[in-house]
Amino acid sequence: MLARPHRLVLGADYRMVVRRGSRCAGASTVTHVVHSHEERAPRFGFIVSKAVGNAVTRNTVRRRLKAVCAEALPGVRPGADVVIRALPSASQATFQELRSEVTRCLARKAAA
Repeated sequence: MLARPHRLVLGADYRMVVRRGSRCAGASTVTHVVHSHEERAPRFGFIVSKAVGNAVTRNTVRRRLKAVCAEALPGVRPGADVVIRALPSASQATFQELRSEVTRCLARKAAA
């Protein structure tokens, strides 16, 4: 679970990251990253639409993505804002597939 300082909560923050952030696409997710020059903890946001599946499936995908980001947190640059959008194929992906895809994108775009 990500602690409150590590979460994006405002819709304006989500929009800013998705519109202005650098993008890394995989088979199951699209990762958007914006770097700020503030000295604060990195923040993460997740977009899991109804196209991914029913509520149980969406929540499972969201929990998996949060767990992956909690593991990758020490390697993410301070001040980074990250939004991960799950594609419909994320519902069929295993935890290991999601982990490798997200950590690859974080290493390319948000590494410390």
